[in-house]
Amino acid sequence: MFSIVKFAIWIVLFLAATYFVLSFFGYDVNREYFSGTRKQCEEKLKTCTNDVFHQGVDNAKCDFNCVDPKLIIKKK
Repeated sequence: MFSIVKFAIWIVLFLAATYFVLSFFGYDVNREYFSGTRKQCEEKLKTCTNDVFHQGVDNAKCDFNCVDPKLIIKKK
């Protein structure tokens, strides 16, 4: 149990250090990206679900590329 808590603390410290290092080198984390694209991703998932339901698993063509990493971390 102690090892899980220790691991979680290390992850939080790593993410915080990464955030400050990115800020130091002139990059900014776009925190509003996920809230803005959530609706679009839900619509894509809904259409994909309908396609799988109607066409079957073999014929369905789904595009799950909802996240663009270039828009999450960008230069200031």
